[in-house]
Amino acid sequence: MNPSYTLRNKRVWVAGHRGLVGSAIVRRLQSEDCEIVTAPRDSVDLRRPDQLEKWMRDVRPQAVFLAAARVGGIHANNTRPAEFIYDNLAIQTTVVEACRRSNVEKLLLMGSSCIYPRLAPQPIPESALLTGPLEPTNEWYAVAKIAGIKLGQAYRRQYGCDFISVMPTNLYGAGDNFDRLQSHVVPALILKAHEAKMARAPQMEVWGTGAVRREFLYVDDAADGMVFLMKNYSDEGIVNIGTGRDVPIIDLVGMVCKVVGYEGTLRFDTSRPDGTPRKVVDVSRINALGWNAKISLPDGLAMTYRWFLENVAPEKRRVA
Repeated sequence: MNPSYTLRNKRVWVAGHRGLVGSAIVRRLQSEDCEIVTAPRDSVDLRRPDQLEKWMRDVRPQAVFLAAARVGGIHANNTRPAEFIYDNLAIQTTVVEACRRSNVEKLLLMGSSCIYPRLAPQPIPESALLTGPLEPTNEWYAVAKIAGIKLGQAYRRQYGCDFISVMPTNLYGAGDNFDRLQSHVVPALILKAHEAKMARAPQMEVWGTGAVRREFLYVDDAADGMVFLMKNYSDEGIVNIGTGRDVPIIDLVGMVCKVVGYEGTLRFDTSRPDGTPRKVVDVSRINALGWNAKISLPDGLAMTYRWFLENVAPEKRRVA
């Protein structure tokens, strides 16, 4: 189903507007002639139904992008599993029910490609959901996100709510988290390569074997895909968002080092976990609807590093 939905002159709430995805959605919505609203973190805890429902009564958003989530890489998922499952379950449950109570016209729930089985067929079709065991290093987050998908589907079936779910692949870009231990692979590599370059280090350590393959989508492409689906899709079936192309991590490291300008050697720490052997999503469904990713991985990495230099690097004034 692809009935047209307009965002023009609508109040659109971007939940998680300060995050990587939320901030990109806000940027993308600037051209949609809509009123963008945000819930201030200091007064609205999205895990608290009382706080959120009061805000919803006051603001009355008509369309909602749920980009708020507890996210992180392998280390964060392994060391803080309770936070990952509780916070994500609570945020989704609270927001979905508040949207129903407030008669929100349309809600987009954002999942993640890590919801799919560890050994799912590649590229991963939407139909692979719940067909096998999850990747152990992120199962807490994945279980919570699967519950969010099912929640949206249940509300559509029982209450007729126009709630849709999208599954973006691995995202990176402006606004990413460059924390040394909590970040995903792209920002972690950019930080490592930058620090190695600044320290003139002869060697840089990389976690894992470098053999696993991953797909990466620049976050502004992802935001564009989500706005496209909000306007052109209405069904309970989940929809993947990605490029449909993956690369070995060793090649990604080479691209990052080239962008950063680090020319030392690499040492792969094979005692560190690799995670899922391969992960690339099947994008035939969203492509058939009329959307394709536009930003190449080298271009996206270059834009991400420029953002890092301007906003994160401690010596940014001297380097930029």
